[in-house]
Amino acid sequence: MSEYFHAKIEKNVGLMAVLIAVAISFGGLAEIVPLMYQAETIRPLPGVKPYPPLELAGRDVYVREGCYNCHSQMIRTLRFETERYGHYSLAGESVYDRPFQWGSKRTGPDLARVGGRYSDDWHRVHLMNPRDVVPESNMPAYAWLADAPLDAASVQRHVETLRRLGDPYSDDDVAGVRAALEGKTELDAVIAYLQALGKHAPTRDTAAATAGGGQ
Repeated sequence: MSEYFHAKIEKNVGLMAVLIAVAISFGGLAEIVPLMYQAETIRPLPGVKPYPPLELAGRDVYVREGCYNCHSQMIRTLRFETERYGHYSLAGESVYDRPFQWGSKRTGPDLARVGGRYSDDWHRVHLMNPRDVVPESNMPAYAWLADAPLDAASVQRHVETLRRLGDPYSDDDVAGVRAALEGKTELDAVIAYLQALGKHAPTRDTAAATAGGGQ
C-alpha cells in the first residue's frame, strides 16, 4: 500500500508540489516560531531606537535603489569577517528594520559597521561619483539624489505605519517629521542612514569586557 501511495505521488506533479509545500511550511514554523519568543531576537540592544525621519527616509531610498543587491549588512561569526568589519551582527540591532538588510551578496563591502567610518563629505563624493574616491569601483553613481527633495508626507505615513506595527514612535515624533526633513534631499537622507549603521553595535573592547565579566 505504501509503495503504491509513493508511486502515485511521484507521478502526480501537483500533489507532490502540495506535499513539498506542506513539509517546508512545517519545517519553517519549527525554525521561526521559537525565535519569536526569544528575548535576544526581539529586544533592541542598548541605544537602538526606531529610525529618526531623515535616517528612515534614507533607508527607504537605499532599499528603493536596490543597494542590498551589492551590499550585505550581516557580519558572520568568522574571524576573517570580524577582523575586517568588526563585531558580528546581532539580532538586537535589527529589531526596527522592516525589512532587514542582512543578505549575503558582496559585490561591494558589507555596510553593517560603516557608520562613522567615513565623513559625510566622503559619502557625498562617493555617492555622486564613486570613482572619485575609489578608482577601481564599479558602483554606479547616484548624483541625481542631490537634486531629489524628500517627500515628507510619505515619510510621515511610513512613521505612522511603523507605529501601528509596534515601533515606539511618539505623537511628537510623528508631528516632527516635516520639520526634520525640511530642505533635505534624498542624498542627505542616504548619508544619514549610512552614518547610523552599526553605531550601537558592540565593539571588540566591550565584547571582551563582557566575556571577562562572565568568567
